[in-house]
Amino acid sequence: MKRIPVTAGVLLLGLVTAWPQDAPREVESTVDETVGIRQETQRHADAWAAERAELQARYHAAHDQVTYLDERKHLLQQRATALEERIAEFERRLVESRRLEESIQDTLTEILRRLEDWIAVDLPFLEAERTARVAALRSELAQPGNTPSEKLRRMLETLQIETLYGSGVEVYQERIPLGTDSLFVDVFRLGRLSLFWRTPDGARCGEYDRAGGQWVELPGKYRRPIGHAIAIADRRRSAELVELPLGRIAP
Repeated sequence: MKRIPVTAGVLLLGLVTAWPQDAPREVESTVDETVGIRQETQRHADAWAAERAELQARYHAAHDQVTYLDERKHLLQQRATALEERIAEFERRLVESRRLEESIQDTLTEILRRLEDWIAVDLPFLEAERTARVAALRSELAQPGNTPSEKLRRMLETLQIETLYGSGVEVYQERIPLGTDSLFVDVFRLGRLSLFWRTPDGARCGEYDRAGGQWVELPGKYRRPIGHAIAIADRRRSAELVELPLGRIAP
């Protein structure tokens, strides 16, 4: 057995004697406290890391949202600019349409006045029908709810009807004034060129004297040709050449 020197033994014994009996407990407590601090620090670090990750995610999401909103704002600004331009164009067109509407109204009114003047000096055929048509047209033009296009359409329809009178023939019955008397006759209209009449029994005939502005009676020799013209217009006789007195008959 190896012997320890007396001096070393005394020193070792002194150290053992000098070490406190509760030192292991204090060391253990310090170690536990250190471990607890490190665990708490780790928990805080983990919590901060999680919070940091969440904040970074929220930041990126917010940044993406801001970018999207900027792009959306730019797009909406473009649309707003386009809408403002369209509104300005519509307003310009509205002003122009109102000006055109007033101009069309004035023009249609003037055409109607001229049409009435023309009918007044035209051959006196279908007077009641034509007068009623012009009166209806005047009423249509006066309606504020009717659009200019509708008013123009009605005017063109009336003008077309009046135009067709000049290229057709027809026969209708009417009572005409003749001197101080009146007769119920068959009237033969030859376009707008002339009007002829004949009594239903064929005994008398005549025409409208445009120069004198009155109905007159013609000599008996015109009864047959006027009768033939009436029969042709009524489709009771095939078409043929008929000699009719056009113009004023000299006495």
